[in-house]
Amino acid sequence: MNHPRPQLFGMLAGLFLAAGLVLSSMLATAAWIKVRNSQFITVKGSTRRNVTSDLIVWQGSFEVQAPALLDAQRKLQSDREAVKTFLAGQCVTNAIFQPISIEKIQADVSNNESNGEHISGQRTVGYKLTQKVRVESADVDRLAKLDPTPIVSGGVLFTADVPQFLYTRAAEEKIEMLADATKDARARAEQIAAQGGRGIANLHDAEMGVFQITPLHDSGTSGEGLSDTTSQDKTITAVVTATFMLK
Repeated sequence: MNHPRPQLFGMLAGLFLAAGLVLSSMLATAAWIKVRNSQFITVKGSTRRNVTSDLIVWQGSFEVQAPALLDAQRKLQSDREAVKTFLAGQCVTNAIFQPISIEKIQADVSNNESNGEHISGQRTVGYKLTQKVRVESADVDRLAKLDPTPIVSGGVLFTADVPQFLYTRAAEEKIEMLADATKDARARAEQIAAQGGRGIANLHDAEMGVFQITPLHDSGTSGEGLSDTTSQDKTITAVVTATFMLK
């Protein structure tokens, strides 16, 4: 009994395989001819470096509300002293308290006048005062564990932001990493040039790509560059597009 469909599938698979081999050969030949006939070759090189944050920014804010502005100011001053005492107990002496933000609390009102006219609007029923505090420290591990729970337990309406982890020596690393990325580009260019029977001469020009600072081992990229502040351990990636003369 004949099985024409399996035979047909087999023939088609063989044709596709042969076509793929021919196409690969054509691309390789084209690349060889291009390298052989060119005077320049342009490649990308990259390098990565894992680093640990050397600066932490810890921020938080606390707020109070009161019907009278003076009462709110007194309460905020008391809470600020509580925050200072807490931070001092954690050996934090460089806290910066930012200017106070004052917000009026409005309530809708509605009155009927004796002449039958209805009047509606808003009136101030209280005040909300907010103040932010900011701490920068090179003691990253200790400050990352700073827990404001004792402040809240003491009656202060305190909210802590997610700490920011920074690496301040990125600019210093940049020069060395660009050199490493250029070396990587040259190694790639030498491999490609060898396929066309050519060699690499001098560097013609190089264009620096944007630096990517991401969480450790993260491969995310952005056209404008990434600068992660969420993770303590980071990976810095540098990319260079280099053009070499062929010989």
